[in-house]
Amino acid sequence: MSVELRRNGLHLTGTPLSLDAKRKSPLSFVSHGHSDHIARHESTIATAATLRFMAHRLGPVASPLSVPFRRPFELGPLLLELLPAGHILGSAQLRVTRADGKRIVYTGDLNTAPSLTAEATEVATCDTLVIESTFGHPRYRFPPRPEVLGQVETWLRAQLNRGVTPVLLGYPLGKSQEAMKQLALRGFQLVAHPSIFDVAELYAELGVPIENLRRYDGRVEPGEVLFFPPHLARGGALAPHWPRATAVLTGWAMDPGGARRYGADVAFPLSDHADFPSLLRYVKDTGARDVITCHGFAEELAQALRDAGTDARPLGKPQQMTLF
Repeated sequence: MSVELRRNGLHLTGTPLSLDAKRKSPLSFVSHGHSDHIARHESTIATAATLRFMAHRLGPVASPLSVPFRRPFELGPLLLELLPAGHILGSAQLRVTRADGKRIVYTGDLNTAPSLTAEATEVATCDTLVIESTFGHPRYRFPPRPEVLGQVETWLRAQLNRGVTPVLLGYPLGKSQEAMKQLALRGFQLVAHPSIFDVAELYAELGVPIENLRRYDGRVEPGEVLFFPPHLARGGALAPHWPRATAVLTGWAMDPGGARRYGADVAFPLSDHADFPSLLRYVKDTGARDVITCHGFAEELAQALRDAGTDARPLGKPQQMTLF
């Protein structure tokens, strides 16, 4: 069995299974509900939460196979198991075990930092590891999440104290819900754009309610913090709210000009991806002897792993790589 990068994404050769296929496939494992990982497949393997987010974005999911964490199931001669990835609610890693016991793990998007709105990451021990490398460059070393949240809280209170409407930019699924949950516990009153609020309602249905939150109707009351999707913030949608101050929550805050990229006043490095040291640690903890890096800084992460004595290579142009 080998992994192959096709035009629509990764595929396990010799099996019907694709991994986060970007286009309609006969059968695909979907690691989580972000739009760049989902499609209208003929059959989908995912957690119940991911299937719910897919239905919210794409409509009814055809032939869904809802799989709980840590409950192995068979696909032909293979044994499959989903384990938490810590990225967003319901995000999963996939471990595939051959009949001879050899194991491959595909992480999907991975986050090892503690979260209030996503299941805690579990280390998926394996022989071969296919790991996402979004922040796989040494410059991405995020401060501890409590420290970043403390900075966000201080900034928000400063804006509110001077009568300015604070706006936080975060992706509608995952990032915003985590930040809102954290800030609600710190006593903030929150108002969220409908695209963010609707997902928050899904979180509540799935057992993760977010307090102190109302749906944005064009108004922001004194003392409220507005959550808004980044892709809508550059238009005139925020014009009625003045004076205002805008911050973006993103791992790309570590880059020079990170705030300017989003048209924000300030950027805070709050990410739902693992940073460089966390990726290195995770690889070591899995015990994998063979590592394939994909997406983001795949070449840089592979080089760092080789420097540390691990057999690692990036998955780049469409090609086939033997896994076992």
